[in-house]
Amino acid sequence: MTFDRSLKIAPSILSADFANFGAECEAIEAQGADWVHVDVMDGHFVPNITFGPATCAAIRPHIKGVMDVHLMIAPVDPYIDAFAAAGADHITAHVEAGPHIHRTLQAIRGAGAKAGVAINPGTPAEAVAPLLDMADLVLVMTVNPGFGGQKFIHATLDKIRAIRAMIGDRPIHIQVDGGIDAKTAPLAAKAGANALVAGSAVFKGGSVSEPKVYGRNIKAIREAALGTYV
Repeated sequence: MTFDRSLKIAPSILSADFANFGAECEAIEAQGADWVHVDVMDGHFVPNITFGPATCAAIRPHIKGVMDVHLMIAPVDPYIDAFAAAGADHITAHVEAGPHIHRTLQAIRGAGAKAGVAINPGTPAEAVAPLLDMADLVLVMTVNPGFGGQKFIHATLDKIRAIRAMIGDRPIHIQVDGGIDAKTAPLAAKAGANALVAGSAVFKGGSVSEPKVYGRNIKAIREAALGTYV
């Protein structure tokens, strides 16, 4: 697959109707989503429990494009093969989740998925510098992970700018996750992010019976971000 740094909107199904996951995935793609973002939480690395490989396998037939799986779990390595087998196109692990992130990224690529590395708001940009030749995606958390609906941490913008400079012309996506809406998306895009995860800002006010609301929300975020994206 040819690398494409164009702006991506990746709705997080953490904000979807859990009873209608398949239909929700189909609806957001039909309404303009570029990727479907799956937030996996274990109640240990973060204070919440969400989905596992079985959920990913269940929704995979309903996703035509990219299933973007964000593992907020520790340890990570024992579960990589299961998420890859469930159809994850991207698997992102946290620097903070274990002592051997190089091994984790190697294992993700070895399982046939694109390898992402994530950092929490309190982790410096320099933490990803040694990993860039092993990563396909860098995810900058713009809230502390664990729950949807949090407010964007503006101090993370300097980190996004620093990572964009580190990446240079490498074929690596910069993703942001947390508090992204039509007001904060332009800030992240201007700083250098090209993949924007949005949960409540996409799903708010819509449903599988009113999917055009999702489309309007996605369009609002995309158009706001494109106004600043370089």
